[in-house]
Amino acid sequence: MKIRISFLLLLVMLWMQTVLAQREFKWDADGNTYTKFKEGAIVRVNPKTAAETVVIKKELLTPAAGKNLIPQSYTFSADNSKLLLFTNTEKVWRLNTRGDYWVLDVASGKLSQLGKGRPSKSLMFAKFSPSGKKVAYVSEHNIFSEDLTTGQISKLTMDGTRKFINGTFDWVYEEEFGCRDGFKWSPDGSKIAFWQVDATKIRDYYMLNTTDSNYSQIVPVEYPKVGEAPSPVRIGVINMDNGFIRFMQIDGDPQQHYIPRMDWSGANELMVQQMNRKQQESRLIYCNANDGNSRTFWAENDDAWVDLNAGDIFGEPGGFNWINKGTDFIWVSEKDGWRHIYKISRDGKTETLLTKGNYDIGEIKCIDEANNYIYFTASPNNATQLYLYRIHIENKSANVLDKLKSVVQKSKEEGAELLSTVSLIGTHEYNIAPGGKFATHTFSNYKTPPVKEWISLPDNKPLNGKLLSTLLKPDPSINVEYLQITTADNVVLDAWINKPKNFDPTKKYPVVLYVYGEPAASTVGDSYGNHSNYLYNGDMAGDGYVQVGIDNRGTPQLKGAAWRKAIYRNIGRININDMAHGFVKLLETQPYFDKERTAVWGWSGGGSSTLNLLFQYPDLFKTGIAIAAVGNQLFYDNIYQERYMGLPQENRADFVNGSPIHYVQGLKGNLLYIHGTGDDNVHFSNAEVLVNELIKYNKQFQYMAYPNRTHNISEGEGTSLHLVTLYTEYLRQHCAPGAQ
Repeated sequence: MKIRISFLLLLVMLWMQTVLAQREFKWDADGNTYTKFKEGAIVRVNPKTAAETVVIKKELLTPAAGKNLIPQSYTFSADNSKLLLFTNTEKVWRLNTRGDYWVLDVASGKLSQLGKGRPSKSLMFAKFSPSGKKVAYVSEHNIFSEDLTTGQISKLTMDGTRKFINGTFDWVYEEEFGCRDGFKWSPDGSKIAFWQVDATKIRDYYMLNTTDSNYSQIVPVEYPKVGEAPSPVRIGVINMDNGFIRFMQIDGDPQQHYIPRMDWSGANELMVQQMNRKQQESRLIYCNANDGNSRTFWAENDDAWVDLNAGDIFGEPGGFNWINKGTDFIWVSEKDGWRHIYKISRDGKTETLLTKGNYDIGEIKCIDEANNYIYFTASPNNATQLYLYRIHIENKSANVLDKLKSVVQKSKEEGAELLSTVSLIGTHEYNIAPGGKFATHTFSNYKTPPVKEWISLPDNKPLNGKLLSTLLKPDPSINVEYLQITTADNVVLDAWINKPKNFDPTKKYPVVLYVYGEPAASTVGDSYGNHSNYLYNGDMAGDGYVQVGIDNRGTPQLKGAAWRKAIYRNIGRININDMAHGFVKLLETQPYFDKERTAVWGWSGGGSSTLNLLFQYPDLFKTGIAIAAVGNQLFYDNIYQERYMGLPQENRADFVNGSPIHYVQGLKGNLLYIHGTGDDNVHFSNAEVLVNELIKYNKQFQYMAYPNRTHNISEGEGTSLHLVTLYTEYLRQHCAPGAQ
């Protein structure tokens, strides 16, 4: 149920924005310059002066008798003598992580393709050894290394298959833990540590391709449904001298535990995060790479779930941030009820809380150990917004809440300080250079389109001398109100209302509620475009619709662990209750809401919420459009469902009582249900069992199945236009636009 709201239309779009930003430029290791791909060449840029120097000419990126390579990404070796290029890519489930790799010797200009003899577009996650003399990569579920001097290719693992996976991951580890790149060179290049996933006992879900030939083709996906034991995962270490593989001896039944993170903590030592099946216990473990022995040195527990502590669940598994020459590391935990940054000693015996106060951090953006600072995002006063702070690593903590209230931006001795300009109220995003000297800063809010600038830190000054405030161009057509709703249960919910153009408060307007509702995302944020409907073919405000978003308990908003974890074992109930009660409150307090023209819609998790709202509160919403919804929670994957709902063997009733299929008899209004038959995430069977129930109780509805389309329903000629046309015409027919 995770990647839902079409997490291939929301979170993956956000992830792709990050990917595009990374393609736009890459910071150099010293943080003083960056490189970017420009007009077929790679240039190095000084952010202070914007001066560009060509470091790799276009001609050097052109193979003999070939076209200029256009890399999706590139990496320089540590000494900048070689360049690794990733090209000709194709998608693996969510992202383009498989393709071809080339290496350029910068001095000689020699351009060579890696993996000769391997199938085209079969290489994944290639990376230089620390010395730059070798490159390792994954191909067809095995790990290879290639000597860049001799061209010799060595196959390091021999047993890889579709379901026995070395160096990368199966579907569910990728989807729910963000694990893709599954191997790491040791600091001295003498070893490679890797994940090995045994999915041979995981049953396949069979999708059917019925359009590409006269006979249907089976498309199997190894997919562990909730209640099924996890794929056993273990960590192996390859000795590059003799090819010997030693597997780490980690306590615990592999079929009842996960290993979402692993990295080197020394030349011959690994640091591994292990979580139990319910994800209520997280252990940090040292593994001796030479003999495989392991020991747990730090652990935390929670009655709901333990936060994964990954900076980007859609990138490769996060490493561990070591400081003080490896004697301490930086960790994020919710152990005191708030998401805070801790410094933990190497032996795990000493913990230091660095961000003290009743607030959550968002993300760690940079660790500037040389100057003793950690940069991070937070929003202590308004969870719909986001700002940049920094805090001393070694100083005593201070309450950042006090800092914000007193608008202190210059303290250097008392802990956290606000760096974002306090007068710019909204959402601030940063890409900070190593060392924390420079950053890109992007600002927007609900009425102001994003504006980007280059700044110096920590003074937050623009490098070009132009204040960001002078570049802002608020959109005068936007009439959005952010507010808080206190429900009958005394729960305070954030919400927004997007009013129509030429709004007349004496008239009645149709109301469209956009929902998601689950732990993976929130629909309420003070950023530009957050209130827009990307599926409506036209101008909803111009057509006279009121649009609404309501945040509920259980979303990932920065409101404390109690807010986020209130949804434990309550998906489909507490979130639906909050959204419904919040909407009722708006109907009571906003006299221009037309109670006879109310609609709700959502994608994925939002599709599930739409169905539950229509079925459980049939008199509240007259129309609903549900896309790619989980109709039955027992049909989704084990990592997501068991994290947030427990084990169906122990509390099956919670799964049943939270599933839309359980409430089908309540439907009174108009329902449009949409699903792709090739959805490997929320399987098409969810649609079919729901349809069967609707038929059983003679519930009339409109139904659209998109052949072979995945969870984001974007593949195929004409698909996007067809979808928005279908959505728009149905909404206009059953929730008529305009004031009355």
